[in-house]
Amino acid sequence: MRREKKPDRSTAPEVPQLKRSVTEGNNSGAAVIARKVITLLSKTLMENETIPSGYVPHYLLRGDPFASKLSKEADIVAAFYILIIGILSATGNGYVIYKTIKRKGKLKPPEFMTLNLAVFDFGISVSGKPFFIVSSFAHRWLFGWQGCRFYGWAGFFFGCGSLITMTIVSLDRYLKICHLRYGTWFKRRHAFISLVFTWIYAAFWATMPVVGWGNYAPEPFGTSCTLDWWLAQASVSGQSFVMCMLFFCLIFPTVIIVFSYVMIIFKVKSSAKEVSHFDTRNKNNHTLEMKLTKVAMLICAGFLIAWIPYAVVSVVSAFGEPDSVPIPVSVVPTLLAKSSAMYNPIIYQVIDCKKNCAKTSCFQALSKKKHYKTSRFYSISASLKQRAANEVPIEI
Repeated sequence: MRREKKPDRSTAPEVPQLKRSVTEGNNSGAAVIARKVITLLSKTLMENETIPSGYVPHYLLRGDPFASKLSKEADIVAAFYILIIGILSATGNGYVIYKTIKRKGKLKPPEFMTLNLAVFDFGISVSGKPFFIVSSFAHRWLFGWQGCRFYGWAGFFFGCGSLITMTIVSLDRYLKICHLRYGTWFKRRHAFISLVFTWIYAAFWATMPVVGWGNYAPEPFGTSCTLDWWLAQASVSGQSFVMCMLFFCLIFPTVIIVFSYVMIIFKVKSSAKEVSHFDTRNKNNHTLEMKLTKVAMLICAGFLIAWIPYAVVSVVSAFGEPDSVPIPVSVVPTLLAKSSAMYNPIIYQVIDCKKNCAKTSCFQALSKKKHYKTSRFYSISASLKQRAANEVPIEI
């Protein structure tokens, strides 16, 4: 009597192989186990009823979804890179928050948007980067599915909040430069309404994957988590999720930002002759507005340069063929995107130093600062009220 060979439980076959054995109608013990595994997997994946049966998520195609697919050396390099970025970002944005809060009694309404941007950048630095650093050193994700979902939610929430804040700032710049009759529209109540809108908007879209529309999942390289862009290949619901996230949290805000600054450039070129006929006070006010606009443009450009490559890779992964983006290639845009929170404090400091050294030596500029009680940073949208005709300080 032939003895039936028992399946080796220590080395279970991959999901596609299990699926193939079932479809071929094999009645062996391995096929029974395969059927049970696929049934259990389907129930787990279809809890939110957005994933149809037969779909195998990308993170299950290569075995352990939380095991790093990079070499240990690459993980260590990535960990040290993000460690440096995280320290610079948390320190810089923390300093901006500290200096702004010290002046809380003198803050003008637009300056709340600068503070809000620093809070979002600081949040993404302290809430997400430690998870990535520890996991990269350990050569695998250490925090399980709950940690993965929290990490994905925090990264998307703070990133979306930063982009919406910059969108509101660009609209403020556009109205002040291109529509002078709206130059003083941004009052304290408008600032608070904008803040509340930004936080609700970011929280709404970041929470949708948590409550069932979409999902957060491991990145292909294993030591980080993000939106499950690959759901676009699973169902119509997955496609709607990906398309809405791309449109409302990237494309739409980016279009507003680009439109605002393009219109500002056209307005400045067309009004160059008018500015030459302004009196001294109006010239100083115009110069201030242009400096603030340049700062805002640099901040938005830095953010978009950091995030657009990641968005392109995500779209290709979502709608392209499986493995259309090699794993080593997908790491680079991810690391670039994680550095976006570091740029703003650097921009503030570089522009500030340039301003102080423009007319005098750096030593004179530094000694001159002792006469001022205001912060050293720029306000992206500082008010023009009560400016002296011959001196126009820029605050944040």
